Amino acid sequence: MSKYLPLFPLDIVVFPGEKLNLHVFEPRYKQLVIECVAEEKTFGIPTYIQNGVGIYGTEIEILSIEKKHANGEMDIRTKGLRTFKILQFDKMAPGRLYAGGEVEELENKEDEDIVTKLKIRENLKQLYEALDLGGLYMELPDNFKSYDIAHHLGLSTEQEYALLQLQSEGDRQEAILLHLQQILPIVLETERLKDRVRLNGHFKNLTPPNF
Repeated sequence: MSKYLPLFPLDIVVFPGEKLNLHVFEPRYKQLVIECVAEEKTFGIPTYIQNGVGIYGTEIEILSIEKKHANGEMDIRTKGLRTFKILQFDKMAPGRLYAGGEVEELENKEDEDIVTKLKIRENLKQLYEALDLGGLYMELPDNFKSYDIAHHLGLSTEQEYALLQLQSEGDRQEAILLHLQQILPIVLETERLKDRVRLNGHFKNLTPPNF
């Protein structure tokens, strides 16, 4: 089933459940926010990628307008709800300054695999320790989802956008685990290389081999 949403394209990926604070300054998006608040409507953030508006995005609810500036600009708090695919994009919604589009909600299959989840947790912890970011490592709750960690994996915008399109938690888990398994050995080897470089030029207490 499809519906028409006001659209606010941005060059980021927003995931369901994500809290996002926005500073709204363009007249078209000030109009969008004012109308959505007045009519208690949601809007969509499709990802602007590869010099165009991508067809996938996330439906957004406005939690609050935190501040209205004298020039009409606003600071708003929002939250991602669900993913969608754009069926028809209008650069300007009928009678509006902002973009709009006919979208269909993507089904989300909750089929997580607990073993994969444990591997993700362990690999993510190793990655943060290898990067000397242990203090930033999140103590993940048992019920964490892929979307909860998607921005903490070192993914490019293109990789995040690909993750957004997956309609199964199991598929997202597999993609995340594969990414971690690919980059962890590279990070670990880089850290070993840095250690070898640091040792160069220092006095070394080495035990000669017996032969």
